[in-house]
Amino acid sequence: MSTVDRQLEEIRAEITSEVPSDITITEVTYEGPELVVYTRDPRKFARKGDLIRQLASKLRKRITVRPDPSVLSQPTDARDRIRSVIPEEAGVTDLDFHPDTGEVVIEAEKPGMVIGRHGSTLREITQEVGWTPEVVRTPPIESSTVTNVRNFLKQEREERRDILERIGRQIHREKMSDDEYVRISTLGCCREVGRAAFVLSTPETRVLIDCGDKPGAEGEVPYLQVPEALGAGPSNIDAVVLTHAHLDHSALIPLLYKYGYDGPIYTTEPTRDLMGLLQLDYLDIAAKEGRTPPYESEMVRDAIKHTIPLEYGDVTDIAPDIKLTLHNAGHILGSSICHFHIGDGLYNVAFSGDIHYEDTRLFNGAVNEFPRVETLVLESTYGGRNDYQTDQEDSERKLKQIVENTLTRGGKVVVPAFAVGRSQEIMLVLEEAMREGELPTVPVHLDGMIWEATAIHSTYPEYLRDGIRDRIFHEDENPFLAEQFNHIDGGEEERREVADGEPCIVLSTSGMMEGGPILSWLEHLGGDTDSTLTFVSFQAQGTLGRRIQNGRRDVPLGNGNGRGRRDTMTLEMNVETVDGFSGHADRQGLENFVRTMNPRPEKVLCVHGDESSVQDLSSALYHEFNMRTFAPKNLETFRFV
Repeated sequence: MSTVDRQLEEIRAEITSEVPSDITITEVTYEGPELVVYTRDPRKFARKGDLIRQLASKLRKRITVRPDPSVLSQPTDARDRIRSVIPEEAGVTDLDFHPDTGEVVIEAEKPGMVIGRHGSTLREITQEVGWTPEVVRTPPIESSTVTNVRNFLKQEREERRDILERIGRQIHREKMSDDEYVRISTLGCCREVGRAAFVLSTPETRVLIDCGDKPGAEGEVPYLQVPEALGAGPSNIDAVVLTHAHLDHSALIPLLYKYGYDGPIYTTEPTRDLMGLLQLDYLDIAAKEGRTPPYESEMVRDAIKHTIPLEYGDVTDIAPDIKLTLHNAGHILGSSICHFHIGDGLYNVAFSGDIHYEDTRLFNGAVNEFPRVETLVLESTYGGRNDYQTDQEDSERKLKQIVENTLTRGGKVVVPAFAVGRSQEIMLVLEEAMREGELPTVPVHLDGMIWEATAIHSTYPEYLRDGIRDRIFHEDENPFLAEQFNHIDGGEEERREVADGEPCIVLSTSGMMEGGPILSWLEHLGGDTDSTLTFVSFQAQGTLGRRIQNGRRDVPLGNGNGRGRRDTMTLEMNVETVDGFSGHADRQGLENFVRTMNPRPEKVLCVHGDESSVQDLSSALYHEFNMRTFAPKNLETFRFV
């Protein structure tokens, strides 16, 4: 008998001794980080509401209780009884039964009403039918991504269960070493923006944090071939943790599966969905531009199949010696600060990913309170000594003034924006300004993936700022459903009609103008002196957006329909930049994040910024807080214990 099997037998015996004698435990197994307990008496478990919580506390594990398949009622009978328990106003749209695990997935417009106060309705469902309910939200805006991901995971449910059981056994394996050390190796995004990738190593475990591309620099990928990563073979990596879905952090994760990695990805549920959306678009753009994609779409599906979604604040075992907790980073939907607790109180490391410290219209500001943190790996995108962004109110005022002036001239405002985050922020500003009469109500056209990304935001309102979340729970108050928002889905013909039509606003991907439909809008409107190109997002060095922002007016154009590149054209439309809408904290925000961090770390590694930015921030933090700071280069390794 293996160590894990022996451990499960001991846990089963302990659970059996703890539960009342009339509750029968038939099986105990691991699925990923969770301990799954099967019982012939799910109704009795449900009646004792605190029993699962008490077991989880005693065993120090996340526990899911499922009915043994032998005691399940027929789905045809259970369906009507479940609907009779759930309030009609919950808006149940689907019930999907899975006899192999005894779970019923309930899709509803208002999941909170299905859950009930402190889970009371869920317990009532189990008491009534025996099935274990799982609740998901019906997207208020139809989302092909959410639908496809859910259908794919349903289709792969049996294989995914095998994957989770294998991962669970790996997590709970016996420790192999008595040594103690903690190391971080930098595989990318040091003294540069993009290709984020780090390896966190202990004698037991190697965790890869992020695996992205570098905007504007084709072929520059993380140093995955080094021994700390895949150089020693794909099984050298035990787990992948993804901070957020932007491509400079997530684009090359499917490449790991092409190279033979077969382990888990830990991230939030919205990040999983956005990751798939952006990666498939990444492949599509590469094909349209005549480049060989680094991997195939099958690898994207592999990544989704291996993803284990976590909620903010959940402490989760991801290895025998590492616990992971995700916290809101305030950057984009589902973005996380990743906190690693290593060993039995040995050491704690937090990776900021990309953060925004202050509240925005869309998100609450980044969390910076932790039980312990000895080392912080901190993004430095705006870490330069002069990188101070405009106050949010001033930024909104400037944007509205640009829009008003352009519309008065009879022109059109074109905003290159990231599909995820900045687009929704701008949408909220425009919706409020038009609703309150500060701006005339004109069409706001959303091109590229912006509409789909907005639908995903509406699916996960619990990750949004409190006030927006409350509005989205009620469809008639959903600001993203305002009538002025139009999804461009008619391709080049519709773009031409909009360009020839009345004054309007266009939000289009890509945010750094490195391909995508924004190039088509430049072709249609670049020669219009009444129109305005307005930057609201960070433009990385080497991108077309940065070159235009710096004054270049002769620009190459793609015609947006896959027929290749054109000759250059002279840009005659006005060009404006509005600071303050970035999803990144500015220099002051980064300093405030560290200043108010509780506890304050002993060491800070400044990464994800141009060379001057990381060095400026590293120096400032050292002098202001008397802490050890570093501005590492790629391929450096730091030992902390």
